[in-house]
Amino acid sequence: MRKFSNDLKTVIVKIGSSSITHDNGIINLERIEELAWQLSNLKNHGINVILVSSGAIAAGAKKIGLGSRPRDTVGKQAASAVGQVALMNTYNRAFHEFGYEAAQILLTRQIEVDSLMRENAKNTFEKLSEMNVIPIVNENDTISTFEIEFGDNDTLSAVVARIVDADLLILLSDIDGLYDDDPRENENARLIPEVIEIDDELENMAKDSKSSVGTGGMYTKINAAKMCMEKGIDMVIANSDDLKNIKKIVEGEEIGTIFKSKA
Repeated sequence: MRKFSNDLKTVIVKIGSSSITHDNGIINLERIEELAWQLSNLKNHGINVILVSSGAIAAGAKKIGLGSRPRDTVGKQAASAVGQVALMNTYNRAFHEFGYEAAQILLTRQIEVDSLMRENAKNTFEKLSEMNVIPIVNENDTISTFEIEFGDNDTLSAVVARIVDADLLILLSDIDGLYDDDPRENENARLIPEVIEIDDELENMAKDSKSSVGTGGMYTKINAAKMCMEKGIDMVIANSDDLKNIKKIVEGEEIGTIFKSKA
């Protein structure tokens, strides 16, 4: 069984676009409901939960009849504006079924350098926790071109984890964890169960995912791990195929790759 660096009082869960949408871009209602159940169950056990969710652009593109994810910035912004409504409505219905309300929080990368904005966000997260509400965080794609062109929700989830002094960040992906090579191309690639230091060799192993729906690859996950580890926050990369992995990870089962902080 795994031992975490801290008692798990606050857990951040990040899920990518490909994990909550069908191949055609439509929101996968069954997956959303299962995710809501898992996070609500953590809340029932007294763990503060924050969800960082992608999917707005993919969902919006489908709703307004686009054949694929927009490539231009303004197209992505428009698709995000439409998709965010659909995504939050779906999440809100799902969480409400299990007795919780959901709150939407849209952030920009400016929060990393603006101390007042960061403090306001921290206060909002704390108040929502007191009110037993589950925050759902996404990048503010509609007004911020930086996130759309260069951003990813792996990094955003690490930023949120640092703001709220989380104990654990779980990145749910389409891969089982960190490998010593790309397992899609090398059948002999080995899963690395634990990382205690991120060096140049490890960073060089990170190769971008080939998912056509999401934007984040392994490099962004390594960067998120570095951001967490330097603040005493553990991080786990695990496969989103089985959302029961959330509960198993929190209970200490050795699933995926853990990046252990030295706190």
